[in-house]
Amino acid sequence: MTALAVIEKFWQVYTKSTPKRLKIIDVYLLYVFLTGVIQFVYCCLVGTFPFNSFLSGFISTVSCFVLGVCLRLQANPQNKHHFSGISRATGFEDFIFAHVILHIVVMNFIG
Repeated sequence: MTALAVIEKFWQVYTKSTPKRLKIIDVYLLYVFLTGVIQFVYCCLVGTFPFNSFLSGFISTVSCFVLGVCLRLQANPQNKHHFSGISRATGFEDFIFAHVILHIVVMNFIG
């Protein structure tokens, strides 16, 4: 089986069996990941003159990715037994609250 066939099979199964809510979270995770990659490549090519700005931006993207993965785990219907006492709304509220705290810390770190 070639790599292209594996990717094609993965995409077919993903589009058929993944709920829309999880696909939206996956798009968010892809966006945050690409933002971090762009920041890192920019840092390697141009330099890190305002190092606090680069560091806070990169830490922010990594933290947003981790929080997004946690939200995806809580929103996944297959993980109901792990999060039996937590509703989807509570998981999303925790996600938003953690983002607010994260961005307050990042803004303080920038200066």
